[in-house]
Amino acid sequence: MLIVVSIIGILSAIAIPVFSKQQLRTKSTEAKTNLSAIRVAQESNFSELGLYQAANAEPELIPGTQPTDFDVAGSDYSEIGWAPEGRVYFSYAVAIAPDASGFTADAAADIDGDGVVQIWGYTKPSGTGVPVAGVRCDTNQLIPEIVGSCLLDSSIF
Repeated sequence: MLIVVSIIGILSAIAIPVFSKQQLRTKSTEAKTNLSAIRVAQESNFSELGLYQAANAEPELIPGTQPTDFDVAGSDYSEIGWAPEGRVYFSYAVAIAPDASGFTADAAADIDGDGVVQIWGYTKPSGTGVPVAGVRCDTNQLIPEIVGSCLLDSSIF
């Protein structure tokens, strides 16, 4: 019996961290999916209006380990025509170029509660080819028009 308990303890010590890391990876997928959806909504607006639209951070505070509500009606995202499905682990923001010909959307969260914020982003350079500074995103870390990490040494799952 002691051997069986020891084996279960060893397996648990290995499986629990692997399972936890996989959960964090899954939660990070939210940012990539939603940033891609924001891109599609922005491109749709640009084809219709000829400009991209800015949006303040929503939720305003960066969420922690628990998902939080996203207030579409009280935010700029209703103008963009985008809303996430359900509650979110990330706070989303969109900055635009002065002439509204480019934008950077970013998503920030501390999903593992360790105090280190991970930030994902998508940048569409302005009409002159200049990257648009993000609200929380260092666009120097991004490849234009590809969703990626905004931080060089961030904890990415």
